[in-house]
Amino acid sequence: MGKLDGKVALVTGGTSGIGLATAKLFVAEGAHVYVTGRRQEKLDAAVKEVGAGITGVQGDVASLADLDRLFSQVKQEKGRLDIVFANAGAAEFAPFGQVDEAHFDRMFDGNVKGLLFSVQKALPLMPDGGAVVLTSSVVGSKGLSANTVYAATKAAIRSFARTWTTDLKARKIRVNVVSPGPVDTAGLRELLGDSPEGQQRKQGFAQIVPIGRLGHADEIARAVLFLASDDSSYVTGTELFVDGGMGQV
Repeated sequence: MGKLDGKVALVTGGTSGIGLATAKLFVAEGAHVYVTGRRQEKLDAAVKEVGAGITGVQGDVASLADLDRLFSQVKQEKGRLDIVFANAGAAEFAPFGQVDEAHFDRMFDGNVKGLLFSVQKALPLMPDGGAVVLTSSVVGSKGLSANTVYAATKAAIRSFARTWTTDLKARKIRVNVVSPGPVDTAGLRELLGDSPEGQQRKQGFAQIVPIGRLGHADEIARAVLFLASDDSSYVTGTELFVDGGMGQV
């Protein structure tokens, strides 16, 4: 018997990395999972990799029209959403002094606006007692260089969990945040680059993690499962760091 038997879940940004690892785990635990992604070819590949129990819906969370289309499909096919894992987002480095308007808009549109409306538009489909998990980051609590805007988006997500816990308490919908440290995903490798300098940056990340290595996507997925399942039935409004100790020391 799985921890999510009979549940219907949504994973935004579910085509790679933490999102895909979580979608796989949710399916293995008995849920039917909807995943979103902007690129159809990556979405198709993710659905093929997971197999049964998953539905891919192409779209950009920063587009309200795409979100409306997503939730219309979920309503028509399943009628409800028990779990929302609002995971879609992106990272870009830009030192303070070099931040431009386009960078600011890209970060806040996807990471903040997209996340907020993903959850708000899901609410009519969520039964009382549902679970919302938001992806933030350890950088929201750290003063890392070149992270001015990205870190601010992740701090905003932490704030959402607090206010939404209060806003949704009458419906007993739990809202929690998972905050990963550096995780060895394709997204991180793309961000850092494959050059020798990129490899050095990757090694530098590992060196500032007390455990001494980067995390793995499935390690984050297991934390998300905890927050999405009844195992965390008395947990809401909290931030769970899965960061090898990076944010704690």
